[in-house]
Amino acid sequence: MRMKEPYEAYIDDYNTINLYMSKNFFGGQSSSFHLKDSQKRIIPLTIQQRSDLYNGYTHYKLSIDEPLTIGEEYEVYNEYCKATPVKYSHIVKTERFSREFTNIRDELGPEYTPERSTFRVWSPTSKRILLVYGPEENEQRREMVRKPYGLFETTIEGDCHNMEYFFLVRREGKWHECIDPYAMFSSANAHKSIVLDESRIGLPEKVAIEPLRSNTDAIIYEASVRDMTSQNDIGVEHPKTFVGFCEESETTRLKDTGFSYLKSLGFTHLQLMPVFDFGSVDEDYPWEYYNWGYDPVQYRVPEGSYSTDPDDPAARVRELAQLVATCHENGIHVNLDVVFNHVYERERFALNTLVPCYYFLMNQNGEFSNGSFCGNDIDTQPIMSKRYFMNTCRKLIRLYDIDGFRFDLMGILDINFMNALSEECRRIKPGFMIYGEGWNMPSFLADNMRASQQNQNQMPHVGHFSDRFRDVVKGNNGDLVQKGFASGATGKMAEAQAVLAASCRDFVFNTPQKVVNYVECHDNHTLWDKNRVACHNETRDQREKRQILANAMVLLAQGIPFLHSGQEFGRTKQNKGNSYNLGDNINQIDYDRRDRHLPILHATKELIRIRKEHPSFRMVSSEDISNAVHFETIDNEVLVYKTSLDGDANYVFFNPTGKTFHYTMHQSGEVIFDSSQANERHTIDLTIAPISVVVYHLKNET
Repeated sequence: MRMKEPYEAYIDDYNTINLYMSKNFFGGQSSSFHLKDSQKRIIPLTIQQRSDLYNGYTHYKLSIDEPLTIGEEYEVYNEYCKATPVKYSHIVKTERFSREFTNIRDELGPEYTPERSTFRVWSPTSKRILLVYGPEENEQRREMVRKPYGLFETTIEGDCHNMEYFFLVRREGKWHECIDPYAMFSSANAHKSIVLDESRIGLPEKVAIEPLRSNTDAIIYEASVRDMTSQNDIGVEHPKTFVGFCEESETTRLKDTGFSYLKSLGFTHLQLMPVFDFGSVDEDYPWEYYNWGYDPVQYRVPEGSYSTDPDDPAARVRELAQLVATCHENGIHVNLDVVFNHVYERERFALNTLVPCYYFLMNQNGEFSNGSFCGNDIDTQPIMSKRYFMNTCRKLIRLYDIDGFRFDLMGILDINFMNALSEECRRIKPGFMIYGEGWNMPSFLADNMRASQQNQNQMPHVGHFSDRFRDVVKGNNGDLVQKGFASGATGKMAEAQAVLAASCRDFVFNTPQKVVNYVECHDNHTLWDKNRVACHNETRDQREKRQILANAMVLLAQGIPFLHSGQEFGRTKQNKGNSYNLGDNINQIDYDRRDRHLPILHATKELIRIRKEHPSFRMVSSEDISNAVHFETIDNEVLVYKTSLDGDANYVFFNPTGKTFHYTMHQSGEVIFDSSQANERHTIDLTIAPISVVVYHLKNET
């Protein structure tokens, strides 16, 4: 943000400085300006434009009358001999800057061998960089050599395994401290980066897991590492950690808790909420704070509060890798929630310290985009930014053997980046899933470049959460009173048919493989808490039935089903709509509550099994859906959803009303699911009980 100080200057192009003087600073008036560099050389400036601004500042647009040297330190002097450092700003967004400084072929970050380690960072706007390394009581400093294209490099001889280090960056007249944004290892609270020999970490063997035939074969289950094992007395020795997440014991098996419980559900893909270093929890005292982790500090380093030893850089890496391997051993794929749209603190973010402004969306006036409502939207368009995030993803796949990425606020990112990333990830690992929140965020990125739902047809392998499905089935998130189809709004019958067909028949999406259907995620009120308001006049038993009905619509719809942890038993967050920092008592998975809502759990597990066994609920193309999905209604109150594919044919009846209906089948088959248990298995005269779901599988007569 500009105009915080009385006197500021910014290099916005190779021949342009924008300068701002407060009216309280010499009246905002100066008839002349010039630059002075670190060698005390004077560079004339010409006032091209002067304008008085509404906020008490005067703006001067100055032309630079001699060539600049990028990385040199400059001060601007006014007619009163008052000086201020000139900051490199929008110049880093120019095509010329890109041509001159992005032709980097070297791998950035630490390059370890037992004989020596080389350190490289990209920082073309910096004057000098010092590598500071070794223990605090005996810190050493090494000047890094500036090489072509703004690359800084130095080599330390000897075995640097477990060596601490950070950088001192000299720019704009000051020294700035930062960690290494390219590092994979860190001490607690991002205090220092660490060099490690990966062969000495003790990483688990990778466990091969078969890729799915298509995205629609996936059933995604979202969970927090911390929440799954926060409750007391569940048989976990290391609660709230990577290790504890996968722990099993006699108690976890007896009580069906933690990982023992997760394995029993039958989902295919575990989606972990952010597991890379975030800034809102003190890793030395993790029990004092709670946060979901959507505030990144280090994109390549696992979160220390989830480690058994945050100060051991190898432990957090080894423990996350073991979590993934254990999931793979049990047939569970692992997707990671990544937050590439904003950072915890822009001014202290390491990449920004090395090249200010480059990695963030900004306009010509030096204002930063705020589509994420965090004031620092990431810009994935510049070459080195795109390269950084692409390389980050490659490294995470290589090191942790993960199976997919879920992108937070994906609409902040650009289409070209998402397409390149999805192609690269699928090249590395066939079947890799890429999907995210394709909301059309109000950022500085042009509408037609946003990786949002409105541009889904330009991203062939990128999935999107369907807020349309959520609002139709559950009801609007912003209005708790408003009902969805599953909570009794039969007036949404036509919309319900559309979303069950993955929104492909009315061309909102062009393939079901892109459509993530959900009614609950970590954001907003849980489905149970929403229905407690929307259906406030109903009994607990009726709300249980509505939970089953909504879960059935998620799990049997065309597209990719998504469940939030605890949705399978009516999770409550005590009516809190945004529990991101509200502590374990609100966010923990409550296994006692699970035991009080076993009908929902058993129904959800059965629906998961049915989806996996019946391909007609998992069609892979919009053409299949157009040809093989049909609907009818009973009195425009019960939705009849008919699917048929490759000899698998089913009728599903969704009744959100308080009435009983009857339906006679004209082809023999069997009832394979009946949430109200109102029917015999082999019958053609169906009873559709109030607030119920019936699945009727037709006999294959071929």
